[in-house]
Order: sequence, then structure tokens, then C-alpha cells
Amino acid sequence: MLGDSLTAGYGLPVPDSLPSQLEAVLKGQGLDVAILNGGVSGDTTAGGLARLDWALSDSPDYALVALGANDALRGLSPEKAYENLDAIIGKLKAKNVRVMILGMLAPLNLGKEYRESFAGIFPKLAEKHRVPLYPFLLDGVALDPKLNQRDGIHPNAEGVKIIAGRLAPLVKQLLETPPG
Repeated sequence: MLGDSLTAGYGLPVPDSLPSQLEAVLKGQGLDVAILNGGVSGDTTAGGLARLDWALSDSPDYALVALGANDALRGLSPEKAYENLDAIIGKLKAKNVRVMILGMLAPLNLGKEYRESFAGIFPKLAEKHRVPLYPFLLDGVALDPKLNQRDGIHPNAEGVKIIAGRLAPLVKQLLETPPG
């Protein structure tokens, strides 16, 4: 799982991080999986691209790409985020890694034009690369104070549990598709 603080489990013990909770849900469904936590707090799509070779050193069969939140929070170019994610997905597919994109939405304060441009990169990438898309990683959790840490950005353990539960059926479908 290649991502940022949302993947790394910012502010949470390791067992409460998204990769750990998602792995637990999938194992509870009888799947023999190991989800490696490739999350780095503060990382952008450019950072993810820069460390992709490191992530590939583990020879994953599948990759959940969860980058873009920090690009949006910083108001970085949606076009550049698209280029970085496009390169990440291309490199993963060149190594016969099956990919799922976990999308992100931009904050409201950046304006409608930016938000629409940013939101559009994820479906375009999914279509271009013919990979599954989970449109919004924080769906059902964002902006709910009961499901987020004090910063209002990072999910708490209960919020992560909801995300893992929502992701699990789609990840299970991905796992049923052989690599290559």
C-alpha cells in the first residue's frame, strides 16, 4: 500500500493503521494476504514516485496506490499529480503488479475549479490504465469528528475500521485477478 499519512497510520498504533486493519479484515474472510505499509506521512505524488523503486524491492503482486491528499492540501498542480500517478501506475504495471487507485478529493477552500480538476485525475487514470478505482479514500469518514483525530484530517482507529471495511470487497476482487 503506497501512500501518505493516511496509509502510514499517523497518530495511531501500528495495529490501527489502514494496512493493518485492511489485512485483518481480509484475513478474517479467509484470504492469505500480507499488506505492506508503504505510507510516508507528508508524502506527495512526487514523493511516492521518487520512492517507488524502494517499494518495488519487496516484489509485490498487487499495489493499492493512495497518494494525492498532500498534493491537494498544498494546492499543488492537479496536472502534475496526474503525471506522477500515471508514472507510478505505469511502473507498477510494467513489473506485472496489479493496481488499484484509492482516490482523494481536494479541500473546499481551494475553489470549485481546482476541486473538479483534482477529482478528475483519479477516474482518468483508472480508465487509461484499466485499473479499479475507489473514488474517495475517506468516504464515510471525512469531516465526521467522531471518526477523526483532533486535527480533523486523519481518521482515528474507528474511522480506519470503516475505511478498511469499505475497501475490503474491492480489494478482494482485485486479489481474485491474477497478477500480470
